[in-house]
Order: sequence, then structure tokens, then C-alpha cells
Amino acid sequence: MALRRLRVRRDRTIESELKFRVAGARDHAKLRSLLRKRGAKLNGRYKEDNYRFTGPGKSTRNTTLRLRVLNGGPRGVLTAKGPAKFDGGVKIREETEIDVTDVHATLDMLQQLGFRVGWTYPKQRTMWMLDGVAITLDVLDFGWFVELEGPAEVLPEMSRSLGLDPINALKDSYSVMARKHQKAKKPTKSPATPVVIPPAAAAQG
Repeated sequence: MALRRLRVRRDRTIESELKFRVAGARDHAKLRSLLRKRGAKLNGRYKEDNYRFTGPGKSTRNTTLRLRVLNGGPRGVLTAKGPAKFDGGVKIREETEIDVTDVHATLDMLQQLGFRVGWTYPKQRTMWMLDGVAITLDVLDFGWFVELEGPAEVLPEMSRSLGLDPINALKDSYSVMARKHQKAKKPTKSPATPVVIPPAAAAQG
């Protein structure tokens, strides 16, 4: 009898993060100044459109499936995140990400498999690196935010050093906050519909 080949399970990344809401542009400016003084490295600025999927049956009951389209072009990142747990305010969960070179094909494939875009939301992000921690200054339709991602054990102290108290860290993801924001603007529920990125968007990338 032929031996059955077993595929080795891929190790999933453990994402650890602290997320904070700030008042606005002035707070972001203060943080940028502080990061520069501490020698943080600016890794980049970009815009992204986030597509949050609803899936067939139980497939996404405990998993968040999200496609990020970077800078309006054809490239993106497909992310699956498991359920979150919290330790001292730090959100911890499994995360698997893959780069995709053709967002149009990825959207089409997911829709053929029964997934639908439940809601979308844009985000402007500036990313810094300081002592192994990614610090992002984010602007969304529903507010201004700061996110720290790195080793769970160093995040609380890092946030305090930036004037951010871990006690005030948010539990909701951007996806959840975006959904709440959209529901508040549109009280009537509308069914999830397939979304296709206009071909013109690819030419802008």
C-alpha cells in the first residue's frame, strides 16, 4: 500500500496588539514628534481599502476573513484571523496572511466559493518601527487611532512610554468598528452584495 503523504501544517503567526482611539490630528502629530526623537524608523505611508467577508455555513463563524487592497492597485493582502483573547489589555489571536498579486481574481474566487463582501472601509496608515514594535497611526472614517503590534510582553510598557494607558486599549477591531459606524449611519439592514473593484483602480496602482 502506498504511503500517504501528509502535508505539514503551516505555523500560524500569533498577532499581539494594543489599539487606542485618539482625539485627532494633533495627537498624531505629537506621537510623530515623539517617535522621531526616540529614533523610530518610518516604514511607509499608504492607503488601503478593506473588504470584510461573510462566509457560507460555519466557515467564518470563528474566523475573520479580510482582503486589503493597497493604494488602489491590483495588489493586496488576504488575512484570516482567529478568535481573540485578552491578556492585560493586549489582544492576542492567530493570524495567517498571504500576499495576492491579483485582487480581482481573488475576489472572484472567494465569491465563487460562496463568500460575500459584507462591508468595506478605507484606511490611511503611517507605519513606524521602534525597538521591534510596529506603531501605526491610522485614520478611518470613524476616527483617529494608534495601533501597536509586537511581542505581547513589551506592548504595555511601550504604550505607556508613548503616553497611552493599556487600560484604555480598545477591544473591537477596525472591522467591527466600521460595521457599527455604518449601521449607525444606515439603521435599515441591507443584504450583503458582491463587490467588484473597478478595473480603473488597477491603473492607479
